[in-house]
Amino acid sequence: MARRSGSTFKKRQKEMARQQRQQDKFARRLQKKKEQKDSPAPGVPDEDPDIAGIRPGPQPPIDDLLNDKR
Repeated sequence: MARRSGSTFKKRQKEMARQQRQQDKFARRLQKKKEQKDSPAPGVPDEDPDIAGIRPGPQPPIDDLLNDKR
């Protein structure tokens, strides 16, 4: 009589490991979504310091700016 191979057992173990990895991945995704929802946005200032004080539209000539500072 021929013996059955262990391939079905190995296949089941492989499938169970795949399902466990899938569950772990799903749990990590939920945790990350929760953390993003609970935490405030990092470093969102009211005004960008690089463009602070700049008005939209035409800017005054550079000569006027230099004369005001003297």
